[in-house]
Amino acid sequence: MLRTILLAATALAPLPALAQQADPPLQDDAVHAEADEEIIITAPFRRNQVDVLSGTSVVSGLELTRDIRPSIGDTLARQPGVSASSFGPSVSRPVLRGFQGDRVRILTDGIGSIDASTASADHAPVINPLTAERIEVLRGPAALLFGSSAIGGVVNVIDSRIARRMPESPLHLDGIATYGSAAEERSGSASLDVPIGGKIVAHADGSYTKTGNLRTGGYLLAPELRAIAAGSDEAEVRENAERRGTLDNSAAETWEVAGGLSVVTDRGHLGFSVSHYESLYGIPPRLEFQHEEGEDHDHGDGEENDHEEEGHAHEEVRLDLRQTRLDIRGEIETGGGFLDRIRLRLGAADYRHDEIEPTGEIGTTFTNQGYEGRLELVQAQRGNWQGAIGGQFFLRRFEAVGEEKFVPLNNTEQFGLFTLQAFDLGPFKAEAGARYEKTNVSASADADLGNPDLDRSFDAFSGSIGASYAIADGIRIGLNGSRSERAPSAEELFANGPHAGTQAFEIGDPDFAKESSWGLEATLKGGSDAFSFAAAAYYNWFDNYIYQSATGEEADELPVFVYAQSDAKIYGFEVEAAANLIRGDAFTLRADALGDYVHADIDSAGPAPRIPPLRVLGGLEGTLTQFTARAEVEHVFEQDRVSDFELPTDGYTMVNASLAFRPFGRDNATSLVLSANNLFDVEARRHASFLKDFAPLAGRDIRVTARFQL
Repeated sequence: MLRTILLAATALAPLPALAQQADPPLQDDAVHAEADEEIIITAPFRRNQVDVLSGTSVVSGLELTRDIRPSIGDTLARQPGVSASSFGPSVSRPVLRGFQGDRVRILTDGIGSIDASTASADHAPVINPLTAERIEVLRGPAALLFGSSAIGGVVNVIDSRIARRMPESPLHLDGIATYGSAAEERSGSASLDVPIGGKIVAHADGSYTKTGNLRTGGYLLAPELRAIAAGSDEAEVRENAERRGTLDNSAAETWEVAGGLSVVTDRGHLGFSVSHYESLYGIPPRLEFQHEEGEDHDHGDGEENDHEEEGHAHEEVRLDLRQTRLDIRGEIETGGGFLDRIRLRLGAADYRHDEIEPTGEIGTTFTNQGYEGRLELVQAQRGNWQGAIGGQFFLRRFEAVGEEKFVPLNNTEQFGLFTLQAFDLGPFKAEAGARYEKTNVSASADADLGNPDLDRSFDAFSGSIGASYAIADGIRIGLNGSRSERAPSAEELFANGPHAGTQAFEIGDPDFAKESSWGLEATLKGGSDAFSFAAAAYYNWFDNYIYQSATGEEADELPVFVYAQSDAKIYGFEVEAAANLIRGDAFTLRADALGDYVHADIDSAGPAPRIPPLRVLGGLEGTLTQFTARAEVEHVFEQDRVSDFELPTDGYTMVNASLAFRPFGRDNATSLVLSANNLFDVEARRHASFLKDFAPLAGRDIRVTARFQL
């Protein structure tokens, strides 16, 4: 089917963190034309960032160049309300308001990444930050328009592969190259846009990243595990207690190529792109911190197994990932009537990754063939009323084959209808949104996993209503209420086996009920030429909340993690602010700060697992003609609200500094950035990571990034 779509598309082809307003993206006309208004385009119709009734962040321009990393999670980790799963330097998904996995949708220009990253924390999302021109983050109920599973939020990575407008020059070239010392990271990317015949834009891009094993700050084992290992009778285990520095099996090599054609007219555009992505990366191993003689690991065959030989069989796994993808995007202005414009977005992908054992053999292969489409009918503005209605579908065939498959062959079919209606009465603005989603999840009978044919069907209704009021010029306060429902994912329903990548034995429950929640969110946003700020506080009540936690047991020499369901309460806040301390013709000095906090309790189990702790970050940024210097301090507090069999995580303080030079001024993306991250080489661990007790974050990382635009 994918081949048919590729042939059809080929035949068709000829027919804010606080947004950096002076650095608009280069190709996206929807953003370029109104960048000074901080327009959010991740919505059925464009809205000012101040008017969105949820927490939002926009990363673009110099900020994106400075923060770019091999993974999307680490690229966004300095945004308010955002942490990262940190499953090694190349595998990091964003964690929004403590939610991760299936509850956070990662999109490429409005369509899902169509990979296996929601199935497990060790599966890298097929999203390449090197090709991003702009990244938008929506947290809270505004994200529900992109799927009922997006209760945590949406990350939308916007690129220029399908052009929306004609380039202003006969040849448009962009590129970026980076070196990072902590992992000996070498990366580069270049894209080319060429207008043909006045209406067609041809696009090509390619990127390459290679990293060695990550050098961390401090010891590899968490303090509690180090104390246990230091008292072991085994010399190898005692050595692990003193290991520090290099994180074994964390190297990676990734490349991607893409090409596309787009027809651009005065009334809209229609185009397609085809991309191929490959990555080979390692999963840092869980270090031995204890050894019990005669321990029975129960492999199910009744035989004794030597721990020193068999116990390392799940370690140092590498993943060989490949995806071929087709994207289609179109938009047309209707010329009047009830509708203002119609948007179409389609994506299809063949995905596969092999989990390679230390012997070099393939232990397990995961495949995902997915299709996703979205149609938006944007209503013409009538007086104070504006809105949009639309539909979306998502199809997935997911299979694991091999000795350590943990889910059976399963299929997901999802169809949704949504609407957003907004009313602008000057100081008072109101909006209401609704989504209906039908989800069918089925699994084939599998004797190895002990499950029969299974088929579940769910109807999910989600909605929100909110309003905001301008309490002063440029300052708006808002309140939003939401009701959301989410169908369990295939992994939550059907998992039942060892998973070498996460180094865990995962167990789901096919009898799970639908997850639902009520939520309230209050926002305060505003700004002027001298300052800007945004704050959001939220409270969610969940019925049948699905979570995964350790049981303290072992199976196949792996710790057992079980999906369970219970009522839960999750609340927190995020705040960010910036102010100009000095603003002159040649020199400006700006101070900025952010903070975020999440509190999550599960009624039947206490604190929820892997919830990020309180964090604060403050920075000073000065600009003198073509130079911009920045220094910032980030403090992450200790997380001692932990679930059963979860260790607390110590707090840490990181100091970062950077110097950027833009030879052609702020209106041109060409820049050279020198930065020093974790300047004092501290030991740091993100509590949201499954591997945080074995895999700290990067130590001192000196980075040089060159970006050019022609």
